[in-house]
Amino acid sequence: MSEYIMELRKIVGHRPLLQVGAGVIVEDNMGRILLQRRQDNDCWGYAGGSVELDEVVEDAARRELREETGLTAGCLHLFGIFSGKELHYTYPNGDEVSNIDIVYLCKDYSGELKAQASEVKELRFFKASELPPNISPPVKIVIEKWAAMHQ
Repeated sequence: MSEYIMELRKIVGHRPLLQVGAGVIVEDNMGRILLQRRQDNDCWGYAGGSVELDEVVEDAARRELREETGLTAGCLHLFGIFSGKELHYTYPNGDEVSNIDIVYLCKDYSGELKAQASEVKELRFFKASELPPNISPPVKIVIEKWAAMHQ
């Protein structure tokens, strides 16, 4: 959770917050998507997180990818900006958010996969036709859009 969001939570508690996220869909040379199984809800999603105050969104996406997976992004391409009721989510701890998720696609990356132990249980590449059933609710429509492009 970003420092900014943690400070806001001290004031508003679990009430809904508008949250801007930056995410990265990593695609390998076999056309598979990298997903991570999250510690907080035991569901799968792509690397991403909250944008800090005054942080450039693309920099936030690169930072989150590096922190959560150990990978360094080369060229990033805007995949889409996602918002609306489908991205409204209540975390297991009761924190409620209305997400605006700015998601990049990355096929140019380096480094070795290393899961961030505090947030990520497992990292794995999946074919579009073999996605796990338990996709994290606030990223489900994004992953479904990616999968539809690869079928």
